[in-house]
Amino acid sequence: MEFKDVQKRALEIREHYHKLEEEKLGRPWTREEVMQGFVGDVGDLMRFTMAKAGIREIDDIDSKIAHELSDCLWSIMVLAKKYDVDLEKEFLTTMDELEDRVVKNKRL
Repeated sequence: MEFKDVQKRALEIREHYHKLEEEKLGRPWTREEVMQGFVGDVGDLMRFTMAKAGIREIDDIDSKIAHELSDCLWSIMVLAKKYDVDLEKEFLTTMDELEDRVVKNKRL
């Protein structure tokens, strides 16, 4: 599956949430509220990471980490759309910059 297809699927699912929010709240979430949801997902991911390291006890940790990483990716794709960022283009640009910094210049 191409990146654009993955992002399209993410935005289709977001549209379902948009409709649900309109039904329950009378309006869709703002960009800031979507960001708050993302921060919550990152917090969950941190707890699962701690469990994987043996600091917390959580059952079925590998599937929970996989799920939460997917949630975070989904949120990032939605936020990119809400902020008019061409995520694929910017990701590739950032990877080029990181490669230049780490591989070519050998610095962190």
